[in-house]
Amino acid sequence: MPDFALNHMTVARLSFHDLVALAAQLGCIGIELRNDLSQPLFDGLDPARAGARIRENGLRLLAVAEVKRFNDWSADKEAEALALMRIANAAGAEAISLIPRNDNQGMGNGERQAALRVALKALKPMLEDHGLIGLVEPLGFETCALRYKAEAVEAIEAVGGKGRFRLVHDTFHHALAHGGPFFPDHTGIVHVSGVVDQTLGLSDMRDPHRVLVTPGDRLGNVEQIAALQAAGWDGPVSFEAFSPAVHALSDPAGALRASMNHLAHIPA
Repeated sequence: MPDFALNHMTVARLSFHDLVALAAQLGCIGIELRNDLSQPLFDGLDPARAGARIRENGLRLLAVAEVKRFNDWSADKEAEALALMRIANAAGAEAISLIPRNDNQGMGNGERQAALRVALKALKPMLEDHGLIGLVEPLGFETCALRYKAEAVEAIEAVGGKGRFRLVHDTFHHALAHGGPFFPDHTGIVHVSGVVDQTLGLSDMRDPHRVLVTPGDRLGNVEQIAALQAAGWDGPVSFEAFSPAVHALSDPAGALRASMNHLAHIPA
């Protein structure tokens, strides 16, 4: 069975305390926290105390998300990234999440690669100073200036950032970008979610369509994980479902357990 983790987005209505308890109950190895939910990060708890609570429950704080539009670098973006790194470091996190711009701007060939390298070059010493990994997540949307993992890997290697930056292989975004090569040596974490709506074309899929992975999944989650593992990758698989229907589940533990069993090929 893969090492599973839980992104707070999947259970966005739960408090930080309840997220930790649920992840421990499910046997997860860790959690990912977010700064884009309705409640404050760690529910306002001091980061050091929040990190201690996570560890007391046998969990790792895999990442704190997120620096949005990180490849639109500026002095303000640097300050934003630094503030998140300080919080993540105080909480004992392993990484911060870096999310590219998704506004159909900066899309020109040459322009987007140059902007990405500028951001990575600036972020690299900051991450080193805080002992953190930068998790770079290409988004498969046609409006994203970092759509393909190959482009991210090229830029990471160009700035000498292999190991300091790692990819998020998001199964949803991999499918939206029409697949492409896997990069197990660069991959830090896998995000899983499923789409079961049969009426949607790939270009019509959006975050609210992302549910837990079930046998009706159209994204090929099982196959994507199997391909990464066959190539030698053995990192955490983290649930990141955005659908309001998932957020409203009365028994998230049961639904997540069923999804874990499906991903691990355990018969229902």
